[in-house]
Amino acid sequence: MREAYREDLSSVVEDLVLMTERVVTAVQLSTRALLEADLALAEQVITDDAVLDAQHDDLEARCFVLLARQAPVAGELRTIVAAMRMVADLVRMGDLACHVAKIARLRYPTKAVPEGLVPNFELMARVAEGMVATAGRALSERNAHDAAKLADSDEEMDELRKSQFRILLGTEWPYSVEAAVDVALLGRYYERIADHAVIMASRVIYVVTGNHPGGDNWTHA
Repeated sequence: MREAYREDLSSVVEDLVLMTERVVTAVQLSTRALLEADLALAEQVITDDAVLDAQHDDLEARCFVLLARQAPVAGELRTIVAAMRMVADLVRMGDLACHVAKIARLRYPTKAVPEGLVPNFELMARVAEGMVATAGRALSERNAHDAAKLADSDEEMDELRKSQFRILLGTEWPYSVEAAVDVALLGRYYERIADHAVIMASRVIYVVTGNHPGGDNWTHA
């Protein structure tokens, strides 16, 4: 009985890691759709978001069953509670990637990102993808050290966002108002993906150590 419970708990964590990989793919594909004005990719991301929603519902239900039937304590309780919160973080990241794809679809066949801001968005996407992947790897390996690195990566994302605002608010913005709105929204979406990755990493640290990370660099939810 106890062995089956541990297997069920391990299965939840494994599926969370797989869900993380799906989110990384969603961010990658939505970015390609955005920067290349690829309608087919945008539609794929939007359609596949339903898979993440279904995984969320399944994992949440399994966590509730484990809580109700096994009355876990200590580290196992931390893992289940954190898993329920991480699955919500992951589905939100998927939603944000979907929002990026929807802007790509809305502006098709035009590229939503002005040429001068493409390098900025390429970097933002790379940082966001890396952060989500690191959070998933840290969870899989129960590696609090790797999870702690995400606070520094989030600072890199914040700097990219500031750079974006300097261009947006500059006196020589050469693009349309519509483009400015798109850039502001898209930048916010990538920034929020990074924020959720940091929150997920803080939950990994809590699972492994029993303590929440401290300091101004950490976002908690």
